[in-house]
Amino acid sequence: MSLKIVVLAKQVPDTHNVGKDAMTPEGTVNRAALPAIFNPEDLNALEQALRLKDKFEGSTISVVTMGLPKSAEVIREALFRGADNGYVVTDRCLGGADTLATSYTIAQAIKKIGDFDIILGGRQAIDGDTAQVGPQVAQKLGLPQVTYAEEIIDIKNGVATIKRHIDGGIETVEAPLPLVVTVNGSAAPCRPRNAKRVMKYKKASCPAERTESTPEMEALLKAKPYLNINQWGAADIEADLNQVGKAGSPTNVKAVKNIVFQAKESRTLTGSDADVESLIVELLSNNTIG
Repeated sequence: MSLKIVVLAKQVPDTHNVGKDAMTPEGTVNRAALPAIFNPEDLNALEQALRLKDKFEGSTISVVTMGLPKSAEVIREALFRGADNGYVVTDRCLGGADTLATSYTIAQAIKKIGDFDIILGGRQAIDGDTAQVGPQVAQKLGLPQVTYAEEIIDIKNGVATIKRHIDGGIETVEAPLPLVVTVNGSAAPCRPRNAKRVMKYKKASCPAERTESTPEMEALLKAKPYLNINQWGAADIEADLNQVGKAGSPTNVKAVKNIVFQAKESRTLTGSDADVESLIVELLSNNTIG
């Protein structure tokens, strides 16, 4: 048995380096002002995909990402580790998307890919921490889903056996294919780059990254077509423009703040209503909560 595996990956801003320029005037993340990294939990999902590929001969891994053209970097990183191909969904009209618009766009891209057995993604992205996109993609595709996965134990007779972490312990569940699975950061870490694959794919790029077409580049892509990372726009995936980007996003971010906790004087509070109320008011006013 071989599997057609799709991995959802996102290039995210490094939230450990949030500064005063982290937000645009429109209330969206200023991705140009922050270092970009491969979303950590998507790497955990990629490792689960690679383990399935190792176990089931002939399996293939396609990686899908939505973002700026530079998000092709996560496709290259996945290729270096063992993925087979990738798709960058990029278009100006996709900018400013919340989870609703993002999941719609990704679902449309997966529909265009068409043939798949299992879709894997990280539990959540560190730039939003919502854990909504994976489940929303499953809903839009009409597929069963398993969240908080720690390990895909086996796939047999069209049914996946999955270990997942829940409050209070671990449970093992079964779900039929095709299936969407979101993977925890506590799952196995992704394997490192493979040196041979780095040499093979280091010049892989999507069309938007190639600002100038040279005869040398054209000759290279003709001789090695695997270096051409697929690139789709909204029209390519037949997206409804009212459901993508800012137009399709009912969520608006008011502000992003970098709050540093500092130890100061201590206070002893009683359990009285007045003390509890004053503590809550203080925590709200200094943005510790709320």
